[in-house]
Amino acid sequence: MAGSISEQLTIALRERINNGVLAPGSMLIEPALAQEFNVSKTPVRESLRQLTSEGLLQILPKKGYLVRAISMNDVYEVLEMRLLLEPHVCSQVARLHSADLITTLQGHLDDQQRQAVSDPIASMHAARLFHSELSHASRNSRLVAALDSCFSQTARAHYVLPAMQPYMSQSDELAEHRAILEALAQADADGAAQAMRSHLASIRSAMLGPVLP
Repeated sequence: MAGSISEQLTIALRERINNGVLAPGSMLIEPALAQEFNVSKTPVRESLRQLTSEGLLQILPKKGYLVRAISMNDVYEVLEMRLLLEPHVCSQVARLHSADLITTLQGHLDDQQRQAVSDPIASMHAARLFHSELSHASRNSRLVAALDSCFSQTARAHYVLPAMQPYMSQSDELAEHRAILEALAQADADGAAQAMRSHLASIRSAMLGPVLP
């Protein structure tokens, strides 16, 4: 039961950190969290250690746990990982070709477009679901786990780095998603991989500026 409670705490605290509710520099204290969630200190401690291992927290001896800042280097490393993995995922998924998947992905893009102006955060979530749905369709649990972590960190950058906010409402992202979807619908493995590669390069440019040769 303790493990289950610890996992639930980890999910809840991770979401608070990734959504910016727990901003960089926030301090987490075991007794306070135990009281808030009405649990013992043991699952709280396990949860905080897990989040520390994920790089979201930093231990401050005799004080507590500090929510780590996210740097531009963190963003660069996450996007580099995505550039390595997601084009491969697109290629694999295009070869598997599922009409149901195409319909689901189209729904996410429709949501992204509908909410782009009125609710950029909701639009970002729809975009994330598009990428997440693709990774899950690869049927590779290790790829899914690695990319889920990347997606969470990319989302966190949108929340906590002010320079990332304008990117949420850019129309180019939606057009790039539609190009990926079109290639997938045509079972074009190479085209889907290239469309994803171009899309991620665009994200990197928007977030980090032009990459020097």
